[in-house]
Amino acid sequence: MTGMLTLYIAIFAAVLAALLVRSRLANHLLIGLAGAIGLFYGLSQHGLLATVLPFLILVVAGVQAASVLAANRVARFSDDDRAMLDGPLAELSRSQARRMLDQGMWMDGREGDVLTREGERAGQLYFLADGRADVHAHDRLVARLDAGQLIGEATVLGDALATATVTLSAPSRFWCAPGPALNAYLAANPDARHALEHSFNISLRGKLEAMNRAAADDPQPR
Repeated sequence: MTGMLTLYIAIFAAVLAALLVRSRLANHLLIGLAGAIGLFYGLSQHGLLATVLPFLILVVAGVQAASVLAANRVARFSDDDRAMLDGPLAELSRSQARRMLDQGMWMDGREGDVLTREGERAGQLYFLADGRADVHAHDRLVARLDAGQLIGEATVLGDALATATVTLSAPSRFWCAPGPALNAYLAANPDARHALEHSFNISLRGKLEAMNRAAADDPQPR
C-alpha cells in the first residue's frame, strides 16, 4: 500500500508541476514523467492493459518535447536579435524568442525621429538596440534612454495613452512591432506574454527611477 501511495503522489506531483511551470519544454517533460510513472504503476499492479493510456501520454509528451528541442536547435538570430535575446526575451526559449522577434522588424532611425507622443496611444513596441532617445513630459526633459531599453511598453498592450514623448537624440537602430500583431501573438502564447510583461515591469521601474532622479535634480520651481 505504501508503494502504491508513493506512486499516486508522484503522478499527482508531476501533473501539478506541469500545470504550474511556464516553460513548454519543462511542461512536456513533466507530463512525460507522469506518464512514465503511470506506466510503471499500471504494469506492476494491473498488467499490460493498464499501461495503454500512460504509454500514449508518454509518447505524446516525448514527441512534443522533441519538437520543442528541434525548434530551439534550428532557431537563428542576427547580431541585432541577440541584443533582445540577452535582454527582454531572456526568459523565453530560443524558438519562442524567434517567433516573438518575427512579430516586428529592425529599422534605422534618425536623430529627431519621434517614436511615441504624449497623450497619444503607442501603436508600436520598440526596443532600442543602439543609439539614444530623450523622454519629454509636459514639455520638460524627464529622462534619457540608452541602448537596451524598451519604448512604448506601458501602453502597447492596453488602451492607455502615452505619458511622454520619446524622440531619438542620435542615429539609432531599433526593433519595432505593431501593437495589434503583438497583442494577437501574446494572446495565443500566454507563456511569452508572461515573460514579456516581466521585462516590461523591469523597464518601467528603471524609467520611473530615472524620472525621479531627474525631478530631484531639476532646479526649476514647480
